[in-house]
Amino acid sequence: MALPANFEDLISEANALELYEKLIIQLNKDLLLANIDLEFNRETLPTSLKLVLQETIQHLIQHRFTDYLNLLYQIDVSEHKIRSLVTEDTLRLSEEVTFLILQREWQKVWYKNIHK
Repeated sequence: MALPANFEDLISEANALELYEKLIIQLNKDLLLANIDLEFNRETLPTSLKLVLQETIQHLIQHRFTDYLNLLYQIDVSEHKIRSLVTEDTLRLSEEVTFLILQREWQKVWYKNIHK
């Protein structure tokens, strides 16, 4: 599986395979398991999903760093990928981490549905 290179590709692929709703369900499941008080409606538009998740990630980085690390662990985002992000700007960092989170969640959803 080649992982989508950007948010637009990820959403296009999820929609093409009719798995966007499952992506939201998987994200909600992992947010709940990480004790993050955020749940997306299944009809959430991709742009809203990205924006709200990014704002939440930025808040976690700035104010609840332990919860941020716990979320990354719960979702199983690659530590190597996180460490390779080189920026002091929390807005830019939250944008990149949001994509890594969605990319990992997409990988889980894709794998589960291909191997049914």
